[in-house]
Amino acid sequence: MKANKKWNSNEAGELFAVILKLKTNDECRRFFRDLCTPEEIVAMADRWQAAKMLAREVDYRDIAGRLGMSTTTVARVAHWLHNGMGGYRLVLSRLGLK
Repeated sequence: MKANKKWNSNEAGELFAVILKLKTNDECRRFFRDLCTPEEIVAMADRWQAAKMLAREVDYRDIAGRLGMSTTTVARVAHWLHNGMGGYRLVLSRLGLK
C-alpha cells in the first residue's frame, strides 16, 4: 500500500459508494469476502462487537478476553467510539443500542 494513500481519498469514496449499493446481508458477505481476507473480516467484526460492548460499559479486560483481542485494540475502539467521527455512535443509535 502506498504511504500517500489516504482513507478519505477519491478511491476510498468510490469504495464507500459501492458498499452503499449492496442490498442484502448475502451481497455484503460476498463482496467483503472478495475484497478482504478472512482475517480482515474477523478483525472488523471483532471491533464492531467491542464497540457494542463498550457502549454497554463492559470492562476493557472483559471485552479483550471474550473477543481474544488485546486491550490496546479495545482502547483504540473506545477512542474512536468516544472521539471519532461518530460512525460507531450513529450505527449504535440506529440499531437502538445507545
